Amino acid sequence: MVAMTHEGLSIDSTKPSIARVYDYLLGGKDNYAVDREIGDVFKRDLPGSVAIAFANRAALTRAVAEIATTTGVRQFIDLGSGLPTADNVHQVAQRHAPESRVVYVDIDPQVLVHGRALLEEDDRTRVVAADVRNPEDVRTHPDTRQLIDFDRPVAVMFSAILHHVNDEEDPAGIVRYWRDHVPPGSYFFVSHFRSGNNPETAEAERVLQQTFGRGRWRSDEEIEALLDGLEILDPGIVPASLWRPDVVDSRWNDRDDERELTVWERLIAAGLARKAQ
Repeated sequence: MVAMTHEGLSIDSTKPSIARVYDYLLGGKDNYAVDREIGDVFKRDLPGSVAIAFANRAALTRAVAEIATTTGVRQFIDLGSGLPTADNVHQVAQRHAPESRVVYVDIDPQVLVHGRALLEEDDRTRVVAADVRNPEDVRTHPDTRQLIDFDRPVAVMFSAILHHVNDEEDPAGIVRYWRDHVPPGSYFFVSHFRSGNNPETAEAERVLQQTFGRGRWRSDEEIEALLDGLEILDPGIVPASLWRPDVVDSRWNDRDDERELTVWERLIAAGLARKAQ
């Protein structure tokens, strides 16, 4: 069934959506039976999928808090933002720096509808309908230009999006575009499915490819290469749960630092980089 929103956007409830499956894994309710069916495949066959989703979300909120509290950057572009949940980028950033401005970018119609409803009374946020694979469309979109001053440093957030960009779609080129179009002092956060050279990695990649026709696990070295030309900050590219766990600013941060990471938690990596002055 295809439903039309009041904005003229069509939402197909018969086809799974990456954003809605992710929402389901995080315990959200903005999903359909077809999304829950795929989510249940992950939960059943890849029982650590929920841990991956939570580890990724926690790393994102820690990165936003780190940028908002330790730098002067007050502009964020969240690429492939997904459905709104607790501790969205603007909520975390504005908690520490109320003047922070955030542009959310996604192509999923349901993300656009829910995001705009959430943010309609916040004049420091926008939700832009654009494909992250076409960064020029994102940067030159009127809503982006209205909110973001590209003469000042920007934080570009690639949270769990580049692993949905296949090699032939040039994910490194997407990052390079943003690197070349933001000023020195800008920050880049990336979280990415991480190759484990184990059965869990292979099965997770197979399910994503079979369901969505895309999904590419990459090694730490390949993830690092996506940030070529940028200064990767400590602790480098590491499992998301180990990325600056001392920064506590989210309900997602509930990991016991005394225990070993599960094989699943090691399948999502995170890192923060800066464009040198």
